[in-house]
Amino acid sequence: MTVLDTRALNRATLARQLLLDRADLPVHDAVAHVCGLQAQEPQEPFTGLWSRLRAFDPSELSELLTGRRVVRAPLMRRTVHLVTAGDLLSWRARHDAMLRQRVLGVYRRELADVDLEELARAGREVMADGVPRSMPELARAVAARWPRAGTRPLGEMLVAALLPAVQLPPRGVWRATGGARYALVSSWLGREADPPSPDGSDPVGRTLVRRYLAAFGPAASADLRAWCGLAGLPAAVKAVRGELVSFRDERGRELLDLPGAPRPDPGTPAPVRFLPAFDNAVLGYHDRGRIIDDAHRGLSVAGARLVLVDGRVAATWTVAADTVEVTPLRRFSRADRGAVAEEGRALASFLSAGESDRVRVAASPA
Repeated sequence: MTVLDTRALNRATLARQLLLDRADLPVHDAVAHVCGLQAQEPQEPFTGLWSRLRAFDPSELSELLTGRRVVRAPLMRRTVHLVTAGDLLSWRARHDAMLRQRVLGVYRRELADVDLEELARAGREVMADGVPRSMPELARAVAARWPRAGTRPLGEMLVAALLPAVQLPPRGVWRATGGARYALVSSWLGREADPPSPDGSDPVGRTLVRRYLAAFGPAASADLRAWCGLAGLPAAVKAVRGELVSFRDERGRELLDLPGAPRPDPGTPAPVRFLPAFDNAVLGYHDRGRIIDDAHRGLSVAGARLVLVDGRVAATWTVAADTVEVTPLRRFSRADRGAVAEEGRALASFLSAGESDRVRVAASPA
């Protein structure tokens, strides 16, 4: 069986994630291709798409949000993701059990005496009028029935798990601010999310396997689970295994992939790319060694914005006033520093609508 080394996996990841070459794709198609973008921080997907698409216009994404073609909703790993409306409708029910368990993992004691089915019915009754509500507003509307549970646990369970719900614009619109207000999927998108398959055949699970591999492969089953948070996918993997090709990584793990998916030559040059906080190019794997060193792995879950140099995390970045500030994690060559500065200037111009191209690259660590 062919062994793929870390660099080969890195280049495959960059190609699948549209980070090796910026793509000429419509914004909607790009969001679908990468299986959604992590969007806990509302403005971060704009940087994620700018780094992936040629001539990205942020107003296009804003229009897709207000036009209800893409949505923000709790989904993979119980985090807010920006996904196409079609994917949310198809995938939401498959995530129900995981979403409940993840909320219970935080609030099991507070929700111990709460009948979750009764709570779901109460929440639907409140939201039936179609009026968008914040999580605290929804929780307070039902709290009289479960006064000892607390509004935060009730609200989290309702909007993140029990009720298929979306966060409404203006949250997530370019340069807009606003708290998270929720509506039911059925209200915002005009129909209920697709129900689970009645015969237990799990077509959604099979689709998730294929879509994940198209966007992240080659990858192990543990990587798939780390991306979506779903533990019940072995049967789906088994069902599509005959369609897939297999490799091994340098640790001996089996990696699965779609036969025609791009796997660039490991020597392919990789340009500098600026990633937003919590980007799935990093978080979408159990073994993140293909893109980030173990010494820096904690940055990926701490919300740091990351810079890829030669395809690997090599710096963090922030914005102060009108300046993109880059902090290297390793020594940069002169060529590295120049490439980072050039891409940083382009990012500063994008974020400031052309008013600034200022970038500051700190000294490399000793």
